[in-house]
Amino acid sequence: MARKRTTVFAEEEDLAILKAAAARLGVPEAELLRDAIHLAAMSNRVWQEPVFERGFLPLDRSGQSPDKILRSAWDEQAEAYERTKRRSR
Repeated sequence: MARKRTTVFAEEEDLAILKAAAARLGVPEAELLRDAIHLAAMSNRVWQEPVFERGFLPLDRSGQSPDKILRSAWDEQAEAYERTKRRSR
């Protein structure tokens, strides 16, 4: 991807920390700045479609959503736990 020159004003203390980190890691300060800019850009990106609306997991064979399956599994575990509590009394 093509790079474009820009000017950024930063606090002196932040720049000193950046310089020390670059020296410790053995990389140019500019690389750390590019990484930081990329992280800021990606964390503030507005996606065209919401990530979770389309879902990542397909419906199972019965047509249930993963959320519904997970909820029923938790319900079954809770009921089993309650049964064991009643037996132990």
